[in-house]
Amino acid sequence: MKTLEDRDWNSLLRRIRDGNCTPFLGAGACAGFIPLGSEIAQEWAQEHGYPLSDPWNLPRVAQFLAIKYDPMFPKDEIVSRFQTIVPPDFDAPGEPHGVLANLPLPIYITTNYDDFMTRALRSRHRNPSRELCRWNSLVRDRPSIFDPGSSIEVSVANPVVFHLHGHDEVPESLVLTEDDYLDFLVNVSKEPEIIPRRIEKALASTSLLFIGYSLADWDFRVLFRGLIGSLERSLGRIRVAVQLAPKPPATRGITQEQVQQYLEDYLAQDDVRVYWGKATDFAQELQARWEAFNEGN
Repeated sequence: MKTLEDRDWNSLLRRIRDGNCTPFLGAGACAGFIPLGSEIAQEWAQEHGYPLSDPWNLPRVAQFLAIKYDPMFPKDEIVSRFQTIVPPDFDAPGEPHGVLANLPLPIYITTNYDDFMTRALRSRHRNPSRELCRWNSLVRDRPSIFDPGSSIEVSVANPVVFHLHGHDEVPESLVLTEDDYLDFLVNVSKEPEIIPRRIEKALASTSLLFIGYSLADWDFRVLFRGLIGSLERSLGRIRVAVQLAPKPPATRGITQEQVQQYLEDYLAQDDVRVYWGKATDFAQELQARWEAFNEGN
């Protein structure tokens, strides 16, 4: 499998050292500890009589539940699941949150609802703040460390974990249903101040390290084009995406290498460098390279 070249790693490590890197965590970073969205969707579909042919589609199944019951029903169901989840061992080799928590970075962004990144930072004796995107009227007025007059200064010692799609402590903040995703993109487009200036600056001017996403997923492509693509282009800094290598179609004679090449070409215009492998594989290599980099500097 192709991975990052040494020059890509060296650029990434230098930017981590200088604080010019922003990790962006997706569901794959929690693999094995939180059920996949498709698993939750299929369970809900069977339990509640979902009538369509795509029971693995979580936003669509959640939309069905929101219509059948009320908009908060699927969000409350998700939150109740998270109350019984046991977090990973952040000291385990290749555990993504633990590896990222060791890096001297001030901002971590996630589309996950869990508090794993916050817990990992605390386990490293750092003092993180957990923030959410105020994308709808139900969470618009919640206090924030980004409000004028706040006494909290974001730093390596006091990092922020910014939940772009909400988190489990505030069910109203979750981006879960199809309507939620559409409203989120529309509201962020119409009201740029929804994304705090400090977060927008990180998205636009640092290397974005995507961990736990699949570049073949429509959700990722909408996120990348709809939000990040609307901001000022990164100032010549590489973006790194981490994903599982996609499986080629069973028929038609298409190889895995052809699928990978297509996705690399698709993302080349945005200067995205692809690491083909699991999030844990990447995290383990990142940790080893980071330790060697520090020893040599």
